[in-house]
Amino acid sequence: MSANSSDVLFILLGAIMILAMHAGFAFLELGTVRKKNQVNALVKILTDFAVSTIAYFFIGYSIAYGVSMLAPVSELNIANGYGMVKFFFLVTFAAAIPAIVSGGIAERAKFHPQTAATFILVGLVYPFFEGMIWNNNFGVQDWMKASFGETFHDFAGSVVVHAVGGWIALAAVLHLGARRGRYSKEGRVAAHPPSSIPFLALGAWILIVGWFGFNVMSAQKIDGISGLVALNSLMAMVGGTLVATFTGKNDPGFIHNGPLAGLVAVCAGSDIMHPIGALVVGGVAGGMFVYLFTITQNKWKIDDVLGVWPLHGICGAWGGIAAGIFGSKAFGGMGGVSILAQLVGTMMGMTIAFVGGYIVYGLLKKTVGIRLTDEEEFNGADLSIHQISASPERETNW
Repeated sequence: MSANSSDVLFILLGAIMILAMHAGFAFLELGTVRKKNQVNALVKILTDFAVSTIAYFFIGYSIAYGVSMLAPVSELNIANGYGMVKFFFLVTFAAAIPAIVSGGIAERAKFHPQTAATFILVGLVYPFFEGMIWNNNFGVQDWMKASFGETFHDFAGSVVVHAVGGWIALAAVLHLGARRGRYSKEGRVAAHPPSSIPFLALGAWILIVGWFGFNVMSAQKIDGISGLVALNSLMAMVGGTLVATFTGKNDPGFIHNGPLAGLVAVCAGSDIMHPIGALVVGGVAGGMFVYLFTITQNKWKIDDVLGVWPLHGICGAWGGIAAGIFGSKAFGGMGGVSILAQLVGTMMGMTIAFVGGYIVYGLLKKTVGIRLTDEEEFNGADLSIHQISASPERETNW
């Protein structure tokens, strides 16, 4: 097998592992929402992936990397089609943006306006920042290097993917408002408990396993594969789990989101941190998620159903900054990072995501509406949008 063929297989396996993660997104949401919204959770993730692929194929990939997928096959198939399978790999990252948003807006968002938002976000907003960081568009990374001594380091997307998705989700949630009955005029908070802890746990486990493709295969070439990335991902996952277990007082929802918080945070510096640094970074992320989820829901009354802003938006931002701390040689890391570059790059990602998301959802809200009616929400998205429930109360005997 030639080196080119090995690279094609390597990145293809990574793409397949991340594709499988979208099942994790689906089941995590399915288990968290109420029973009357389970079908909608499944349908949204698959549909959004399809829409994301079209948007990224025709628009987004070209914006990010200057490569047109409309070129002749003779050009696209160079090096055993490595460029085409690289597109497959990167579109699985891009499609994570609407998958993240989906968890925040669950149970009350209209279906087709959300698919329209997905097309715009994956076609324009996400690749705009992705290209700046991973392709040096507009000379941003050159400017970082000249200003701070190092470029902005985000190996596997703590900021480019997760923080961007989380801050877009916050904008969407603010436009939508809380679910019916979630908060009373007197200030009381009504619990909307998860419909299925087993499905929630299944979703978390699928994401955990797939994440090793997300992080390790971000090398994109087999020569760049690093066992350090794998071990750091493991340590961050463990750190997030244990701290979320302790701070979340054994709550299974927190326990199964804890490892995800750790993995989100370690993406950026997984190739340069010491494993003990990764353990600390993941542990801090697990604690941050529990604390911020509780405050967001109960004190600030922001009805982010799956807590995607704390999980991806805040833990992703922490990961971007943490790479500049724990990636330094002073903390046993590989070095070659600047804390100032990490701060500035992280802030850029958060700002572009929130402003872009706020504009997209604001325009859709004013033109076609983004929220179900009170009656549709009461009946549930499954019956209102898809005309079927997850488990019919009656089944024919014929």
